[in-house]
Amino acid sequence: RSILQKETIDLLFLDIETAPLAPQFDQLSPRMQVLWISKSKKYIRQDETLTPEEAFLQNAGIHAEFSHVVCISCGYVRFNEHGAPEISMKSYCDEQEEKVLQEFGDMLEKFTRAKKERRVCAHNGKEYDYPLLGRRYEVRGLKIHKVLQVQGKKPWETPFVDTMELWKFGDYKSYTSLDLLAGILDIPSPKDDMDGSQVRAVFWEEKDLERIKIYCEKDVVTTAQVVLRMSRLPLIANT
Repeated sequence: RSILQKETIDLLFLDIETAPLAPQFDQLSPRMQVLWISKSKKYIRQDETLTPEEAFLQNAGIHAEFSHVVCISCGYVRFNEHGAPEISMKSYCDEQEEKVLQEFGDMLEKFTRAKKERRVCAHNGKEYDYPLLGRRYEVRGLKIHKVLQVQGKKPWETPFVDTMELWKFGDYKSYTSLDLLAGILDIPSPKDDMDGSQVRAVFWEEKDLERIKIYCEKDVVTTAQVVLRMSRLPLIANT
C-alpha cells in the first residue's frame, strides 16, 4: 500500500524558496563578504571568469549561511469518497524570514499533535530543504521543531521522505531534478513560469512574493503527484 493510504501515517508535502541575504554582494557586512569570498572559491574554480560578486548572485541562495527563507509551501493529500486524491495547500511567504519560520513552526506543532505518525516529504529534501530549514531556525534563534531535530539520528529514525531518494533505488551517485522526474513520469511541469534561479530577482528586484508563492506551491503539487504516480494511484486533477 502507498504511504499516502496507510491509516497510521500522515504525510505533509513541502517546498521552500530562498533568496540571498542581500540584493547585492556589496550590501553584505564586511565580515560576511570575506566569508563569501572564501565560500565562492569552488564556483570560481569551475568557471575562472566568474567573480565572487557574480557567484553571490547566482549561488548564495542555496547556502543556508548566505540565504534566507522567503517562502514555505505545504500540501496535504486526502482521498474523497470516490477515491480521487485532493490536495489542500498552505503557504508562508513574507519578506521577514522570522515570520515565515515562526508560522511554519506553529503549523508543524499542530500537525504533529495527532496520534498518527507524521512525516514530511520534499524532493531532494534530505540534502536541501530539511537541513537548510534547521540551520535557518538556528541562525534566527527560533525554536526548532522536533521534526527537524535529527542530529545524531539514524536515517530510518528520521521523519523524512524524499522523492529523489525514492527514485534512486539505492543509487547514491546521481541527482535527478523534480522537473526531469515529472517529465519522465508524464506529470505536468512545475517550471512553466519560472525556476529557482529566478527567485533572487523576483524577490529583491520585482518584490513579487505572490509569484514566488505560486511557483513554490506548484513544486509541492508536483512532488505529491510523483508519490501518487510511483504508488500507482490516480493523479490530482485540475492542478
